[in-house]
Amino acid sequence: MTTQPTPADADPRPEPPVPPQEGDCCHSGCAYCVEDLYTEALYKYREELAAWLARHPDAAP
Repeated sequence: MTTQPTPADADPRPEPPVPPQEGDCCHSGCAYCVEDLYTEALYKYREELAAWLARHPDAAP
């Protein structure tokens, strides 16, 4: 069984998460604060970007 090369369109570069806007956080100590959710999304994005860059070594970081 042979594998087909993956076209670039089938493996798009990950997009960074949108940061929360000023005023999105109510500063009430919510269990799921938008700032915490953004931090988690940013961490996941960085992991996905590192994996993508490993698959696309010619791409700019």
